[in-house]
Amino acid sequence: MSRKANCWDNAVAESFFKTLKAELIYQHKFTTIEEAKLAVFEYIEVWYNRKRLHSSLGYKTPKKMELEFYKIKSVA
Repeated sequence: MSRKANCWDNAVAESFFKTLKAELIYQHKFTTIEEAKLAVFEYIEVWYNRKRLHSSLGYKTPKKMELEFYKIKSVA
C-alpha cells in the first residue's frame, strides 16, 4: 500500500478530513485555536464516533461496532 503513486494510500484519512471540514470546519467561524481544538475534539469523540452512522459499518456507529467486536472476540 505504501508504494509511490499508490492512490489508495491516504483514502481513508482523506475521506475523514473531507467529512470533518464539510460537517464542522466550514460551518463555523472560530475565534481562537483553543475553540477550534475543542470543537474538533467534541466532533470526533461525541458526534463522529458515538452518534454518526457509517455506511461502511453497516449503518452502525464506530463505538457500537467496537463494542460488538470485543464482545464477539471475548466469547470466542
